Amino acid sequence: MSYEVEKTDEQWRAELTPAEYQVLRRAGTEPAFRGEYTDTKTAGVYSCRACGAELFRSTEKFASHCGWPSFYDPKDSTAVELIDDHSHGMVRTEVRCARCGSHLGHVFEGEGYPTPTDQRYCINSISLRLEPAEG
Repeated sequence: MSYEVEKTDEQWRAELTPAEYQVLRRAGTEPAFRGEYTDTKTAGVYSCRACGAELFRSTEKFASHCGWPSFYDPKDSTAVELIDDHSHGMVRTEVRCARCGSHLGHVFEGEGYPTPTDQRYCINSISLRLEPAEG
């Protein structure tokens, strides 16, 4: 897959902290209920911590109580890419940044949350950077 932002592994390691690198570039997962945005209610836009692409808005964030920030829809349907993930003996759908290919989390459907899409984009806080809204 070719991305608008492409860097060598060495460049990513130099630009990201070890924890950011593990999640964003190695599809790791941060511990549940520890991420800085898990319970954040600040209005704004969530961008990819690796490349700055705008991914999610606070208006689509909801309290799922799953341990990670949850959104019911991306800011723009082309902002993320969805990839079948068969790792760890499960079948899931991985969410990646469409601009740089960084791992963000997973999306789940049909869990019964009272959201317009019945989807839960379960995203690692460490994959995101919140740009608070003006005012």
